[in-house]
Amino acid sequence: MKRKIITTSDGSKTIQIEEWNEQYHSIHGAINEANHVFIKHGLLFCFENILKSQNPNEFSILEIGFGTGLNAFLTLIEAKNLNININYVGVEAYPVEKDEIIQLNYVPLISKNNKEEFNQLHDVSWESRHQITPNFQLEKQQKFFKDINAEDSFNLIYFDAFGARVQPELWTEEIFSIMFKALKINGVLVTYSAKGSVRRAMQAVGFEVERLPGPPGKREMLRSVKLQKSKR
Repeated sequence: MKRKIITTSDGSKTIQIEEWNEQYHSIHGAINEANHVFIKHGLLFCFENILKSQNPNEFSILEIGFGTGLNAFLTLIEAKNLNININYVGVEAYPVEKDEIIQLNYVPLISKNNKEEFNQLHDVSWESRHQITPNFQLEKQQKFFKDINAEDSFNLIYFDAFGARVQPELWTEEIFSIMFKALKINGVLVTYSAKGSVRRAMQAVGFEVERLPGPPGKREMLRSVKLQKSKR
């Protein structure tokens, strides 16, 4: 499918799949969306509510849809700011091409001092762990989301798959059951979506779900917590 680089409302770029009229990030602001959904309501929420009572050296994040590396880049920077060590696993079935990455403008807009680290996120090999900074370890896995088989492994999931309008199969009870199993007890999943069908699928597999104010252009988003092991 044909892809092109577009500029979103906050000046940051993203990739658009023209055939689907779908973007890797919100057209209302790629960086704004990532900061609001995944950093503010994901990482910072966990830092305030979970990490302060646990060992910060064992915090693990699973990203569903590694894509442009924007969420990973913001997380890498926050790991240093918060002085926590993060093990980050990004899953992506179809990695973004290098010529697309060099057209993105996240480094000048977010942190010019971390250009080398942003490049490393994309240059390091897949299926291996890499220490990108003293606070951030990355493993990229090329696979379909349905093939994830982790159990009780992650504190936080960034669920950043393409929308249910174009890929409804990624927003089903089957997929959220996999996510539920992958999380530790009290683990958190955040996503930009607030569709009723998505919320019900999460609840059906055992998540406690809350609606939160959404990023620019969206009224709401969802945050889910795993309070107990699955009964399935």
